[in-house]
Amino acid sequence: MSDSTYTVTGMTCGHCARSVEEEIRGIDGVTGVAVDLATGAVTVRSAAALAVEDVRGAVEEAGYRLT
Repeated sequence: MSDSTYTVTGMTCGHCARSVEEEIRGIDGVTGVAVDLATGAVTVRSAAALAVEDVRGAVEEAGYRLT
């Protein structure tokens, strides 16, 4: 298992957080996602380490930005 934490900007509500979570859950190997709306922290649990580009693509697909 691998846990990684990223910072996402632009999320302002629960719907924003759910959108990001849903997109990241679509990445192969992801087993869990936790979003802290107040800080923008997104913790991703996966079977193996993920490529940052994959996470960035999922976040951007949801309409937000990985910093």
